[in-house]
Amino acid sequence: MDINEQIRAMLAAHPIVLFMKGTPEFPMCGFSSRAAKALTEAGAVFQAVNVLADPRIRAALPHFSNWPTFPQLFIQGELIGGCDIIEELKAAGELSRMASDVAGVAL
Repeated sequence: MDINEQIRAMLAAHPIVLFMKGTPEFPMCGFSSRAAKALTEAGAVFQAVNVLADPRIRAALPHFSNWPTFPQLFIQGELIGGCDIIEELKAAGELSRMASDVAGVAL
């Protein structure tokens, strides 16, 4: 499976995916830490992918998503954005709505 197929498979397998540096428990950059925290506080159940653990994903994802930086949040396979967008959505109450919409779909 090529790396783009692998990314597509991850997005298909999980409704909410955060590609980040490190893990939610041990983030390796401040932006990834803030993004994971915002998702957790919004009640989102998400799959975290540590891009530092797989250099192929780290190199391919910016081309795949046309988004140059990490973290990157995908919901239902669609790129939502990075840390600033995630925090803006949380502040507006939209992130928890989006997470609950996905949870409703998953049931």
